[in-house]
Amino acid sequence: MVAYPAPVIEGKMSGPSEPRSEDLTDAEAQAALQQMTNGYWATQIIYVAAKLGVADCLQAGPRTIEWLAQSTETHAPSLDRLMRALASLGVFRENDDGEYETTPLGRCLVRGSPGALRARAILNGEEWYTAWGGLIRSVRTGETAFDQVVGMSFFEYLAANAEAEAVFNEAMASSTAGAARAVAAAYDFSGFGTFVDVGGGTGAFLATLLQANPHARGVLFDRSNVVAAARPLITSAGLADRCDAVGGDFFEGVPTDGDVYILSWIIHDWDDGRSITILKNCRRAMTQDARLLLIEQVLPPGNEPSLSKLYDIHMLVLSGGRERQAQEYRDLLAASDLQLARIIPTDVPRSIIEAVPR
Repeated sequence: MVAYPAPVIEGKMSGPSEPRSEDLTDAEAQAALQQMTNGYWATQIIYVAAKLGVADCLQAGPRTIEWLAQSTETHAPSLDRLMRALASLGVFRENDDGEYETTPLGRCLVRGSPGALRARAILNGEEWYTAWGGLIRSVRTGETAFDQVVGMSFFEYLAANAEAEAVFNEAMASSTAGAARAVAAAYDFSGFGTFVDVGGGTGAFLATLLQANPHARGVLFDRSNVVAAARPLITSAGLADRCDAVGGDFFEGVPTDGDVYILSWIIHDWDDGRSITILKNCRRAMTQDARLLLIEQVLPPGNEPSLSKLYDIHMLVLSGGRERQAQEYRDLLAASDLQLARIIPTDVPRSIIEAVPR
């Protein structure tokens, strides 16, 4: 077995401490596990509230259940039961007059609110929920559950369903903007003139980086239909004069002449073979002085609690991809004629995996 030196990992990222399961009494363990197994109840309850737009209805103030039912075109007694459940979760509350009003949690479900949690709740309750129903098949066979349950890949499904793609893009744009701010704060981009965002979606990540680095130009690269939706957003961000949007397929090639190539939450979507294809295409486009930045979660070793370990199962179910440990990223990069230089944690649960040409 070849021994590799450990990559340089700069800084630390701390999170809330988790109670150790071995410290629980039998009764506490039973209650905790029951709550975990009932988790889909809350997923679907919150999804229905998001889909119906209940939070938007309550923005102007408390409303009766009859008014809410009329506004959402629902069955009033059943909606009342749903609202009671939502109130028990703290998403909404019933006041002393018997009317429902919003809470800080509920305000997160308003259309266009920071974090795009309304969009994410809809994804969790529809496409993602359906795919997770096939998890056992994925574990038994290694096949991607979404493909088997829906009959096509997740990205093919999005391309064929405009409404689902719009919800997905809304959710991704909001989460990536926050990640981009963290990346801009953690990494020195001052030496790079042209940023190429490979698989950059509707441009939220690249726009944030360019706003933080006014000296730089950007190239947004994604599928042609995605790029078409990105151009108005680039213009509205005031970046039309220094950001080009280019359509294409990163399995075929990527734009050349970039100083830094960025793949934010791209490689985790794919298995090793397709990941290496993407990385090799980036390497062919890079000069010897260019840098490649993967913005990904890095799986911690051992039994350490980590959201990335749950995301890893999400990728198994959704796209056949995976979250990876540092060594696995090192191996992927080496197979693509790249070398892992360092891993820089950020203030969000994503790290900057910097690679250089070999």
